[in-house]
Amino acid sequence: MAMSTPEESFKPALLVVDMQEDFCPPSGSLKIEGGRQIAPMINSLLSLPFALKIATKDAHPQDHVSFATSHPPPNKAFESFVKISNPSDQTQSCEIRLWPAHCIQGTRGAEIIPEIDVSKLDEVIEKGKDSRLEMFSGFADVFGNISSEAASQDLAGLLHRAEISHVFTVGLAGDYCVKYTALDAKKEGFEVYVVEEATRTADAGDKGWGTATKEMRQAGIEIISIEGPEVERVKSLQ
Repeated sequence: MAMSTPEESFKPALLVVDMQEDFCPPSGSLKIEGGRQIAPMINSLLSLPFALKIATKDAHPQDHVSFATSHPPPNKAFESFVKISNPSDQTQSCEIRLWPAHCIQGTRGAEIIPEIDVSKLDEVIEKGKDSRLEMFSGFADVFGNISSEAASQDLAGLLHRAEISHVFTVGLAGDYCVKYTALDAKKEGFEVYVVEEATRTADAGDKGWGTATKEMRQAGIEIISIEGPEVERVKSLQ
């Protein structure tokens, strides 16, 4: 029986997380500083021979539970927290931060920014579609549920069916949706990388990106450079 070589067992995917108008300057309602500036680096990665290239995007209903406008005063975006329950198990609950309304289905703010070459994407997954649930990760909501009500496709299923071995993650924001997507990818059994130069964060300080990188590294996720050997290995597949 022939043994597979290391390169035969290396089948990488690229996940482009939430590169949307509402997360980018100048006019995004939840803009991340420098968010639009990473598009060229993401496009350079999209030009590489990844086996699968997938983008995620928030697609919230107008009354999404994470919006401050969905709750009575004195709730305020960024400052207030509310408790939500798991629709699948009412004994489970968690506290979430409230945000400005963003990435509402059918609005310009929900669109992937034009600087991203979407023609090179194999799939675009809409997430956060269930008004009752917060969903940072492209894989599952904050309670770990995977449902067609919350996301347009099963990201884990797509990756497993394609026999992906390694997941490279980029996009917005590094301390929220990128982090949770990477953590869930690791839970699914993939080797996971976050490409630092192709990621921007809501909080670039120790409490934001610093804590996020610590969490990810503790989970076995590597924070890598776009110039590093991991990306060079993808290039070698050409």
